[in-house]
Amino acid sequence: MKKVFIFCLLVVLIQSHSLAQTKSKPNILFIAVDDLKPILGAYGNTFIKTPNIDRLAKMGTTFLNNYCQQAVCGPTRASLLTGMRPDMTKIWDLKTQIRDVSPDIVTMPQYLITQGYSTQGIGKVFDVRNVDENIDKVSWSVPYYKTDKKYYVPELGEPAEGRYQQKDTKLAAEKVIKDALAKGMTKAEANNEATAKVRPSTECIDVPDNAYNDGANILEANDILAQLSKKKEPFFFAVGIAKPHLPFVAPKKYWDLYKREDIVLEPFQDIIKNPIDVAYHNAGELRAYTDIPAVIASTPQKDFGLTLSTDKQKELLHGYYAAISYTDALVGKLLNTLDSLGLTKNTIVVIWGDHGWHLGDHNLWCKHSNFEQATHAPLIISAPGYASNKTKSFSEHLDIFPTLCDLAGIAIPTQLQGKSLKPLMKNPLATVKEYSISQYPRSGVDEENDRLGYGPANVMGYSIRNSQYRYTIWMKNGFRTTQPYKKESEIGAELYDYKADPLEKVNVAKDIKYDAVAKKLKAQMLAYFASQVKTK
Repeated sequence: MKKVFIFCLLVVLIQSHSLAQTKSKPNILFIAVDDLKPILGAYGNTFIKTPNIDRLAKMGTTFLNNYCQQAVCGPTRASLLTGMRPDMTKIWDLKTQIRDVSPDIVTMPQYLITQGYSTQGIGKVFDVRNVDENIDKVSWSVPYYKTDKKYYVPELGEPAEGRYQQKDTKLAAEKVIKDALAKGMTKAEANNEATAKVRPSTECIDVPDNAYNDGANILEANDILAQLSKKKEPFFFAVGIAKPHLPFVAPKKYWDLYKREDIVLEPFQDIIKNPIDVAYHNAGELRAYTDIPAVIASTPQKDFGLTLSTDKQKELLHGYYAAISYTDALVGKLLNTLDSLGLTKNTIVVIWGDHGWHLGDHNLWCKHSNFEQATHAPLIISAPGYASNKTKSFSEHLDIFPTLCDLAGIAIPTQLQGKSLKPLMKNPLATVKEYSISQYPRSGVDEENDRLGYGPANVMGYSIRNSQYRYTIWMKNGFRTTQPYKKESEIGAELYDYKADPLEKVNVAKDIKYDAVAKKLKAQMLAYFASQVKTK
């Protein structure tokens, strides 16, 4: 009996040791937020109410100077999730699938599977237009979760077009669909018809959080976390939150957090001095919403961007802020679930917004540019054993993949183009890189630019942002950094001095006083171009 007892004890000890080895790797909760610019309490904003994201910031590192690689959903997400720049992923638009152009590229969750992780996802993580119907099947240990209808408010049901719960809006959308089907359209065509004809830019009604997709997804995500907490292997769980993306839809209680009369418009809504035309766009994304044409018709338009009335601007700003606070509440529910399940102490939590957003500055709305308001994006990482801090050192979305590997104690894939930000989490005064690089395409086709503001591009703008300056060079003839640089492909350049001109009012690229700065930054840009050709 004594020998049997000792044998059983050894078995238990071996199993416990094996489980401990597996569980020694931290879990990763990976929160992706759509169109969230860094106007959060953690970033110094005292008007926007984000107590839960601020709570996460008090647990981790806030990267104050973090930038995206291309300010539009699909390309920036493809870059972040593969650790490769857009010219390497070959994703610059919202229709090309990653595996069609880069079949052997390895995504973050795909790699983590090989390192003993279970990977799951729900909500918008990849942009669905850039991946297969299974949201890049090879990236997930189990099929990608879709919103389960049982998590919606029963008496309301699913939102119309996945967006709206206002009764009149839902009835109008249902009528368009019914009429379209009667004309012989397919269900998909009928749904597209409804989206085109019934699409208000905002909605404020008194409903619970789970009246909308994001709220329902978070309820499901919490149940998934409960299941994952019982598993032996560490998990990587990606949770995508669609708000504050247009339309600005959120339950009324989040709108009530703000008084419209207290909302201040962007102070600079004019064209810059010494402009480069391709730096601008016409806010095609916002123009597609069905309440916007009437506003445009009654508001004198400038020759660039999108001019809206003061009332409409305040309504959109109000809606954007409400949607941010709604998102913040959902993040709080995830954090509460981690706490209640006892997972917080062994879980890395990262939250990021895929890019910034223009809210009327430069007379621009949406993203789709190389300006500061489009490229500056939030990033907060909390990891076991790391104190809370804020760092002004530069970082990029590109760095998230290697950083999570480093924090998890696993090898960083050699092909990644970013750098681990772990040194900044240890010492916020350290430096990992001197500047960030962003880029944005212009198609050269007026109709396409009017409609979308992005697309297959004949022109590409590449932008360096350092602690004081932004230097952007615009290249034509289909130039990409995988090709040798040719001076004749240059269209023009922009240079902004953020100490003297924080609102980007004056392009000083040709100002003699900035000649030395412009030459230095252009030399850095050309060196960057050359480095990319070598890594092709």
